Amino acid sequence: MRSYAETAPAGPLRAVVEVTWRAHAGTAPHVQRVLPDGCMDLLLSGGRAVVAGPDTTAHLAGSRAGGVTTGLRFRPGALPALLGVPADALRDRRVPLADVLDSGRRGLLRPTPAGDDDAAWLARLALALQAAAVDDRTPAPLPRAALRALAGGMPAAELADRLGVTGRTLHRRCVATLGYGPAVARRVLRFRAAAALLYDGVPPAAVAARTGYADQPHLSREVRALAGVSPGALPVAARPGS
Repeated sequence: MRSYAETAPAGPLRAVVEVTWRAHAGTAPHVQRVLPDGCMDLLLSGGRAVVAGPDTTAHLAGSRAGGVTTGLRFRPGALPALLGVPADALRDRRVPLADVLDSGRRGLLRPTPAGDDDAAWLARLALALQAAAVDDRTPAPLPRAALRALAGGMPAAELADRLGVTGRTLHRRCVATLGYGPAVARRVLRFRAAAALLYDGVPPAAVAARTGYADQPHLSREVRALAGVSPGALPVAARPGS
């Protein structure tokens, strides 16, 4: 039987990690529809560490029978500074972590874990990346209030004014930390909020009203564009573990 579980991070990781998750494919191969959410993940499967870059559309992730994948889902914009790589370089990609890290930090990848130690190993790796982070190449992520404002539909010019920066600076900061500019970030973050409500069984018309879409058809177009399925199909097609 397929399974999926999330746990809250502990200690210093809470500042940069949303959840630790573990997915088991079960007794048959499985393909999971992974939705764009503004986040980046560190994944570990079969002893291989991978960076999942920011997605702009749904990503179909395949798992072999019996396969186990463990991941850390980083808060929007948090992982690029730890890696020393701008998010747009990893947009819509899955890249071995060894290919992302500079030579001075590749030693953090060894030894690889075995069995159920995956989550602890990833946590230690994330803490080591925090300690070794180089801040001069990647700007700090947007404050959570700014991300909420984007998700709520705030225009980029207004957000830039609130942050006390130019529109061009805001655009560069979004691209470097989120992987795309404010307009795409707004779509992805609003979609994430809408998907959470659809998972909970909220009717699409109510979801559209609560998350700032013009109407239900607008919501439907965006869900199809970003998830590849209709709002009604989303809870079954894309819920983790489904």
